[in-house]
Amino acid sequence: MDREWNDNQPIYRQLRDRVVAMILDGVLKEGDPLPSVRTVAADYRLNPLTVLKGYQELVDEELVEKRRGLGMFVKMGARTALLKGERQKFLTEEWPRIYDNIQRLGLTPEELLENGTGRRAKAKTKEER
Repeated sequence: MDREWNDNQPIYRQLRDRVVAMILDGVLKEGDPLPSVRTVAADYRLNPLTVLKGYQELVDEELVEKRRGLGMFVKMGARTALLKGERQKFLTEEWPRIYDNIQRLGLTPEELLENGTGRRAKAKTKEER
């Protein structure tokens, strides 16, 4: 997890979002334990109540389950539920802004695909054409 926090959102919410990203990225798999509240609080210099509040949001969303005396664990089906929700959120909230920006800049699908792979477009020589 990143150690930097921004001022645009409460830290407990940012922590929740980071755990969600870890689940989506496969860093945390279904059945895996979350790092303990104490460990996260100490590592990131956070109040344990802040960490607990972030974790509680995950419990409330039924992505994580508490096991008395053992800690918190990623629930079965959490990644699937997250993918569904995050895809819908992207399509309704983020994609319209991105699409408007693409149109404003006059970008072509080819330019987007070329640059989306992390490779820079290179000019073709006469021999390559």
